[in-house]
Amino acid sequence: MATVRAWHVPLAWLVAAMAIWAVVCAFGLVLDGRMLGGAPIWAKPLKFTISFGLYGLTLAWMLSLISGARRRRVGWWAGTIAAAVAVLEIVATTVQVVRGTSSHFNMATPLDATLYAVMGVAVVVLYCATLVTGVFLAVFTKLPDRSLAWALRLGLLIAVAGLSVGFLMVLPTAQQLAAPEQTVIGSHSVGGDDASGGLFFLGWNTQHGDLRPAHFVGMHALQALPLLALALRTIATPRLSEGTRLRIVLLTAAAWSSLTGLVLWQALRGQSITTPDALTWATTGALTLAAIVCGAVISRRAHRDLRNHQVVAPQALHTPM
Repeated sequence: MATVRAWHVPLAWLVAAMAIWAVVCAFGLVLDGRMLGGAPIWAKPLKFTISFGLYGLTLAWMLSLISGARRRRVGWWAGTIAAAVAVLEIVATTVQVVRGTSSHFNMATPLDATLYAVMGVAVVVLYCATLVTGVFLAVFTKLPDRSLAWALRLGLLIAVAGLSVGFLMVLPTAQQLAAPEQTVIGSHSVGGDDASGGLFFLGWNTQHGDLRPAHFVGMHALQALPLLALALRTIATPRLSEGTRLRIVLLTAAAWSSLTGLVLWQALRGQSITTPDALTWATTGALTLAAIVCGAVISRRAHRDLRNHQVVAPQALHTPM
């Protein structure tokens, strides 16, 4: 087990604040019946609050694993700034909810444009903080458990890719560029607008392509892969060797990145995630089949390793001194 140092205090406060604010947003969701873009107006701050809470918790743990006094100091500042800008993002989003208007892509008034700019800066800072943590863990920190080390590295890499999808959202559409007055710049949707109907709570577009599924799936590799590595080590040891656990993590990372790429490709073709065409289904089937074959190979090798271990262990007990 890697030594876990004191967790990052500002990020811990962020997690606590997000837990409290999630309750407030949940009450808003129940008590405030206003709708915005076809979704409950309090859905977005609730989603962001939960996401930032998970992000803060994960980043605080990852920063505690970084070795070297100078790198820990840089990591502390990266985490502190990330916590501060996460609060700014939630505040800006909540202000717009209270005002009854959208927070993202809204350039209708100087205040709307300012709040949107604040959120844009916050996203870039969070992106950089994640990159700093990823570089320190991937390059400069040696963890004794290879499966956990690779889960952290690949989880951060896929998460950064998922975060990068957000940069596609801020690009103006052709319709927005052609409009005489640009009150909205950017969109979650491809081939349509954000108000054309979406999944309950998530808001993902059900009629056109939507970049948010790829953003969501990629970003949460940051939690999923390390949790998988920890679960395998806690539950499956000693039945699974370290090599087997590493192969499972690598296969899951490959599957996770493939899913992220698949839903992004689907969105860029203007296709809703709820109505995949034959090409999407065929690609999904091919990726699933590849994952099953690789899983079967890993399982067979794991059984062989376990059988060899069970044969060697009794022989070791009877080896003369």
